[in-house]
Amino acid sequence: MIEIKDLHKSYTTGSNTLHVLKGIDFNVKQGELVSIMGSSGSGKSTLLNILGMLDEADLGSYTLDNVPIKNLNEKLAAQYRNKFLGFIFQSFNLINYKNALDNVALPLYYQKLARKEREERSMHYLEKVGLADWADHLPNQLSGGQKQRVAIARALASDPKVLLADEPTGALDTKTSYEVMELIQGINEEGRTILIVTHEPDIAEMTKRIVNLKDGRIVDDRIVNQVKATAHV
Repeated sequence: MIEIKDLHKSYTTGSNTLHVLKGIDFNVKQGELVSIMGSSGSGKSTLLNILGMLDEADLGSYTLDNVPIKNLNEKLAAQYRNKFLGFIFQSFNLINYKNALDNVALPLYYQKLARKEREERSMHYLEKVGLADWADHLPNQLSGGQKQRVAIARALASDPKVLLADEPTGALDTKTSYEVMELIQGINEEGRTILIVTHEPDIAEMTKRIVNLKDGRIVDDRIVNQVKATAHV
């Protein structure tokens, strides 16, 4: 599903050049649930931005579902993101003046689906995350865990090939974090490919594979005995 070969990325500020990614080789198969860990400055956010087509590498190749991701203008990058990817963010990124149903439907609007189909599909995914009864509630009427569930429903609504989650439990308490991870595990068990950037070891242990970055390089890549989130609640 994802093939990364010899990926390099540097940033230049004035006369200083910071080499952030230093030859990353990284493959993810269909249906994997992978966590990416590393301290601040390790390169994990830069790698996620490249995977999410929000940034481009200087050298190396990135292939997603057999499609080479290179030389993208913003319009094509946006089309590919909408086609291939779903995003889950630490801060939820919900639109405050839209209710839960409309927030979930937003990517479907950009896919130009008819309103009735948008609403039906959005309600389906709100039901999937256990929030059908909250469809007409605004974000400020929802708890942190509910907001993240709406964000997960929105990420799923466009039926993406891959879900990219950036610290999806970072703004949540422990119990709610495990409830969200239980939901993510269930989505993965249905065959969805999911990558999670996290700094929390207990969250990483709930995935199937942990990739550790340090100073722009992968220093460890291991399969884990997946811990069911419910075991911690």
